Amino acid sequence: MSLSRRELLNTAAQIATLAAWPGAAAADDYPSRPIRLVIPYTAGAAGDQIGRPWADRIAPLLGPVYVENIGGAGGAIGSAAVAQSAPDGYSLLLGNGSTQVMIPLSSAQPAYDGIRDFRAIYRLITSTLAFAVHPALPVKDLRELIIFARANPGKLSYGTPGVGTGNHLVGEMLRMQSGLAADFIHVPYRGMGPATNDLVSGQISSVIAVVSSQILQLHFAGKLRLIAVTSDRRLNGAPDIPTVIEQGMPDLRYAGWFGLFAPKATPDTIVERIAAATRTAMADPKLQESYRSQGLEPDVGSGPDRFQRLVEDELARLAPIVKAIGLKRD
Repeated sequence: MSLSRRELLNTAAQIATLAAWPGAAAADDYPSRPIRLVIPYTAGAAGDQIGRPWADRIAPLLGPVYVENIGGAGGAIGSAAVAQSAPDGYSLLLGNGSTQVMIPLSSAQPAYDGIRDFRAIYRLITSTLAFAVHPALPVKDLRELIIFARANPGKLSYGTPGVGTGNHLVGEMLRMQSGLAADFIHVPYRGMGPATNDLVSGQISSVIAVVSSQILQLHFAGKLRLIAVTSDRRLNGAPDIPTVIEQGMPDLRYAGWFGLFAPKATPDTIVERIAAATRTAMADPKLQESYRSQGLEPDVGSGPDRFQRLVEDELARLAPIVKAIGLKRD
């Protein structure tokens, strides 16, 4: 079971002598103390539903893991905290396409570089984004959303976990392709949790969110309405929601992912040890089912080299799009 920071105080005290011993942080002794997993979003968002199950399953293989939510700036604050941590394998990041690709690409003065400051370890899951609207909004698909926005200039807003995130990119692409301009107003939040709460309460009219069990439950309960997903195919867990391709907007396709990252200088032996343990954990059918039940697809064959290439390919693919849209965080 993943541990809170408070719960680990006693454990940390017990191993203080070992941690202080010369060479305790060496690769051969890894891990000799609890590992911190930073989720760069507020508690309760999709990151928790991905990172915490991993922490639970990895504990018998690598030892105690405590999860720390450091939200803000679309994930940039928590990501920068890990980038600046000691490269010893004891501070890991649950990163995604927004933190590792979009934020560095769209920031005038990025606090970190996704390639220079991090090394990829293992992609845990792939995901999709969804357009969700308040149930009172009289729209059932993207075409009706665009028509409504044009007929009600300045009244339609969409929430995301921050400027420069993948969610924001998809929103800007919709604005550009449909000519909505000022008729679809971006509202950045510190995380997807607060944005979703404001959507349900009617403070904003729509969100572009990572599909999660929470989002699906709210959809089925009628507290919000999902009108499109950015994946190539409909979701197994929600086959009623059409894709952007089916709605004639294939350029809005966006495949998300979450995975583990370490500071750049982390030794190969430590990275490989984490990857090997994660590969074992991901083979657990119960963990796979827990992810699939949330609309997520577990990656059972990832690894450092393959994941690193994926990040580099994403940077090369999205850089010209970000430039064409003029997406800027600062």
